[in-house]
Amino acid sequence: MKTQSRMVRTNLRLARDRWGELGKPQLKQLKDLTEKHHLSVLSGDLLFLDHGWYVTHTGLVHLAQRRRCAGIRVQQVNKFCDVSANRWVFKATVYKSAGSKGFVGYGDADPSNVSLLVSGAEMRVAETRAVNRALRKAYGIGLCSVEELGTLRRSSPDLVPSAIARPQPVAGTGNGSHNGQTRLRDRLCLLVRQHRLDPTLVKRYAAEYCGTATLRDSSREQVEAFVNHLAEWASQDREGLVCKLNSLAPVEEVTP
Repeated sequence: MKTQSRMVRTNLRLARDRWGELGKPQLKQLKDLTEKHHLSVLSGDLLFLDHGWYVTHTGLVHLAQRRRCAGIRVQQVNKFCDVSANRWVFKATVYKSAGSKGFVGYGDADPSNVSLLVSGAEMRVAETRAVNRALRKAYGIGLCSVEELGTLRRSSPDLVPSAIARPQPVAGTGNGSHNGQTRLRDRLCLLVRQHRLDPTLVKRYAAEYCGTATLRDSSREQVEAFVNHLAEWASQDREGLVCKLNSLAPVEEVTP
């Protein structure tokens, strides 16, 4: 009971730190989700987007592990797939116990309903969506998962966590704070912690994205655009982002 209460307090504190002052209904829903499912904001199990809570694939997998899920079976639904159009449909079945009949979920993806950041990875997105829907059915999660969302428009700040949303233009230059707005550097650090990214590789990617030698040489506008880009990619396809970051790691030479 003490552990649960501590987790509720931690989630509420982190939610306020990341997404600002939330309304009483949102805070109550977060409290209920924490008590019932032990979902953690710190672990990236939940995101607050477009004025509502969304569970993540990570959060659903964590929940399945805690509940000792017996297994997940994923099958491609061939009759609904079209390779030439890059349209994919999968069926996932979650078995809560060895003798259970299973909970079924379907997931589809094609270029029209995925972000441009994951263009070309529609098959993987469809599989993840199917698994998420089956897990939500199996464990009674009424929230939609982030991965089930369609195309995220970069022009809509409400579709990324408000703590990392694009602020209104303000006077002044550099990455400093103005009128209480969160510093860009702090928001970037928050993303790194939230999605458990390698900070060194994120800095290298930022420099590459901004077209500068180092992140320090980038303008505020460039860094701001990178932070929004990173937030969208991390929420839609963390695995793909990690692959990109790993490609920037230095290659060690093997001495013969």
